[in-house]
Amino acid sequence: MLFDDLGLMPELLRAVKDAGYTSPTPIQAQAIPIILAGKDVMGGAQTGTGKTAGFTLPLLQRLARHANASPSPARHPVRALILAPTRELAMQVHESVVTYSKHLPLRSVCIYGGVDIKPQIAELRAGREIVIATPGRLLDHVEQKTVSFNFVEVLVLDEADRMLDMGFIPDIKRILAMLPTARQSLLFSATFSNEIKKLADSMLKEPQLIEVARRNAVSETITHRVYPVASDLKRSLLVHLLTHQIGDREPGQVLVFVGTKFGASRLAVYLERQGIAADAIHGDKSQAQRTDALEGFKSGKIRVLVATDVAARGLDIDDLPHVINYELPHTAEDYVHRIGRSGRAGKTGDATSLVAPEESGHLAEIEKLIKKQIERHEISGFDPGAPGARSSERDRPPGRSAGKSAGAGHRREHEEHRREKEREVRQREPATSRLPPPHLPAASAHLPKLDFDPNKPYQNKSEHHVQPVPEKPSPTRPQSPVAALLGGMGKKP
Repeated sequence: MLFDDLGLMPELLRAVKDAGYTSPTPIQAQAIPIILAGKDVMGGAQTGTGKTAGFTLPLLQRLARHANASPSPARHPVRALILAPTRELAMQVHESVVTYSKHLPLRSVCIYGGVDIKPQIAELRAGREIVIATPGRLLDHVEQKTVSFNFVEVLVLDEADRMLDMGFIPDIKRILAMLPTARQSLLFSATFSNEIKKLADSMLKEPQLIEVARRNAVSETITHRVYPVASDLKRSLLVHLLTHQIGDREPGQVLVFVGTKFGASRLAVYLERQGIAADAIHGDKSQAQRTDALEGFKSGKIRVLVATDVAARGLDIDDLPHVINYELPHTAEDYVHRIGRSGRAGKTGDATSLVAPEESGHLAEIEKLIKKQIERHEISGFDPGAPGARSSERDRPPGRSAGKSAGAGHRREHEEHRREKEREVRQREPATSRLPPPHLPAASAHLPKLDFDPNKPYQNKSEHHVQPVPEKPSPTRPQSPVAALLGGMGKKP
């Protein structure tokens, strides 16, 4: 089947051809005719199957009758609303809208948090038929009365399961209550749950179910690997894989997932110190920093991008060969989203996971979900049972033997790592807790030996015995007025 067979208008077919596509993916072939017919859709497809174009192309065709070049904002009310869970996914969808609407006079805008709201207000006031937004920032515009939904004809909820995971469902329900009831609604999700079904029941009317793969499935073109490793050897194993195995087998960019923002920044800095071009992306970084990191990664300037799950959705990188789970996700479904960044559009991909013994439970849940036993690979010196894994072998430089030179290099690196951790702990402690103790143990050797029996009353045997000072009588000197005002020892007699 070709795009020409789907009933798309010539302007859209030209844009598709300009983008280099000729044949639709299965989700596109099924979704486009149904959406063009004006029916509600509940679409389920594994990530990377082209579902963004699957709803963007028919949405543009349905709005084409409103296309006009008038400069008046009143001629460009909001007619389509697309909601996405993250900034990166919103930008990806907006890019798709811009790509396929290049031959149509339709206006679009992408609004999300983390940036100045004023330029977004200016664009909305100038008139935009298509709004792609994250829920939180969209509600900010609602409160400022800079957006109106009176003319919305189509609502798209993309990555609904991620909306649920991120706690956006209350915001989604608030937005749904503001939209016209007479509209077309499309819900797309890589995975489904009972909560998602309830949401679909509340927003869809007699929806057509489109599911091109079993639920929570992963692409068959992805190769899965697990490397059992002691938790304190993960960094060294990652460097070893990047420099000796992944680079030799198939060079290319690598997306590394970690569990925390702090861990992402630390790991990126460590990789830089090992001579590997790396950067981190997570929620604490500004939008400009995240955009720069993504652009550097896409352009090849950065080889390794270390990310939290904020990047599991919305990263659309052509031919990304490798995804590494430095830490397994706590939710098995997130494994599907993470590795879905690789093996897109039928291309091959490689999913590698570094699994410590304490993560075995998460691994079992993942294998149960994907219905597949993941092949284990062991590298000598990194497995959890390696001799001295938690001491002399910790962070041993990759590719070196456990000889004297390797041990010396390890000890220096480990000592540097220990000092770095101590500095971070001291920085997080209050200033008073960092004061030195009044008596240092090292000085105890210089103290005089006490010559007395601790079981008997103390008697000073020194020749220069100082008589005890008698207790002073209560003061009779008048207290100054200033001392009385400042809360002195007592009242003036």
